[in-house]
Amino acid sequence: MLRFSIDSLIRRSCRSAASLLALFCLTLISTSVCYAERPNIILIMADDLGFSDLGCYGSEIKTPHLDQLAQEGLRFKRFYNAGRCCPTRASLSTGLYPHQAGMGWMNRNDNLPGYQGELGKNCVTIAEVLSSADYRCYHVGKWHLTYRMREANENWPLGRGFDRAYGTGGGGNYFAPRPLYEDNQLIKPPKEGYYITDAFSSKAVEFLKDHNQQHKQQPFFMYLAYTAPHFPLHALPEDIARYKGHYRGGWDALRKQRHQSMQKLGLINCPLSPRDPDAKAWDSLSEKEQQEWDLRMSVYAAMVTCMDRGIGQVLEQIEQMGQTNNTLVLFLSDNGASAEYIDRGHQPGAITGTRESFRCAEVGWANSSNTPFRFHKMWVHEGGISTPLIVRWPDQIKQTGGWTNQVGHIIDVMATCLDISGAKYPASKKDQAIFPYEGNSLLPTFQHPETTKPRTLCWEHEGNKAIRQGDWKLVKENDHKWELYDLSKDRSELNNLVKTDPERVETMSREWDAWAERVGVVPWDDLPPPGYRKKGPKFYRKK
Repeated sequence: MLRFSIDSLIRRSCRSAASLLALFCLTLISTSVCYAERPNIILIMADDLGFSDLGCYGSEIKTPHLDQLAQEGLRFKRFYNAGRCCPTRASLSTGLYPHQAGMGWMNRNDNLPGYQGELGKNCVTIAEVLSSADYRCYHVGKWHLTYRMREANENWPLGRGFDRAYGTGGGGNYFAPRPLYEDNQLIKPPKEGYYITDAFSSKAVEFLKDHNQQHKQQPFFMYLAYTAPHFPLHALPEDIARYKGHYRGGWDALRKQRHQSMQKLGLINCPLSPRDPDAKAWDSLSEKEQQEWDLRMSVYAAMVTCMDRGIGQVLEQIEQMGQTNNTLVLFLSDNGASAEYIDRGHQPGAITGTRESFRCAEVGWANSSNTPFRFHKMWVHEGGISTPLIVRWPDQIKQTGGWTNQVGHIIDVMATCLDISGAKYPASKKDQAIFPYEGNSLLPTFQHPETTKPRTLCWEHEGNKAIRQGDWKLVKENDHKWELYDLSKDRSELNNLVKTDPERVETMSREWDAWAERVGVVPWDDLPPPGYRKKGPKFYRKK
């Protein structure tokens, strides 16, 4: 109605300056109304967080703010990532599969279209698309989407659609991260009193305050990507103290406890998988070993709690801005918990959790974090690719505090942002054709969480392969044979049906091959080997 009034005024306005002034004022009013109706979007990502690591997903870890977010919104039971940090971030940011976005493995340039080690020219980010629709875009946290972090380039955040940015290329020491940047400048953190999780939370609040003061007429998109609880295990002493001694019962007991909690929540209906074969029985460990492992999990839990506290600060800022109802908040993890074994930079005698230490949770606790599933980060069995997803949007999500069984994937975030913002996805950028986005909008699920539709999704990482069609999943480790599971009954992937349904295996494997060719997958053994292949099997998992 307002648009027609403006058009009418345009036809009559040439006779007087007063009419032109009226036109200008009406245009401003129209713009303000349009901006006010479009939602803000906050996308929050944890790093190496397991499927069962939040209170609202069955954990004993204290996550009150995320638990409240879940009670005010919707939780997904069957949402997926790409199994590893760089591929997931590339896929999440672009709505493409990792290989299409140039990140088929990690941020290393192998001079192949799907393995450029950074975002390619034939993709656009959510920020690029939303900024073209007059959104202000902010990035805080881990970027990990280019191998070139020594100086600003087109694949730093500001070159990919963001107006402000603060973060790190890939992570590292939580008390002294390197590299650290603000906008397009490398910076150094203070030598004392710095902890990166708190810094990310504070900077996110700062950007939001600035937005409210200087750009209130525009909607905003914020991508807040924490490094917690990725190794090294570093946390603040007061947070560690809350948990120390809590994990003396060991990973076997913790897995059973979490499994029971998840069943009570209605989150899962599958059995608990056996302890990972690389994890020792807790009772076989010495007293000293148990003390150290208790400390490691205490630090891990402390890292998650600190992140949750920071998320609470960000949500409080949104409330103070009066934007809670009109803001879509999404929280998820980039992959399953990590079983990696790394101690680079650990100073002899250093206590786990301190600035001088470099320790990992390793396989026993990763197995607990991924309860009830098998495998971990890097694999595409359920333990490697399953993520909690919490969404809150009071204006659209009315059935709060519940679950949805709809299968979703990180490629859906781009489609969702397009759907709710009205932004247009480009066919090209600087005369370069852009791949069409692959995902589906989640908006119908927000509005009708009880409705589910079957879909087909595929994965590949380091030769590990999977395809999910409806409730059927075909999956394999690199250099192993295909396994077939009915996830409606066996999401723990314990009952391999490959011999009982060979026709399904053949059909699904052919469809995976077609997908791999379409998105640019190169056989793992044809790629240059990663450095850790030379370090021995303990790096991440024994064979």
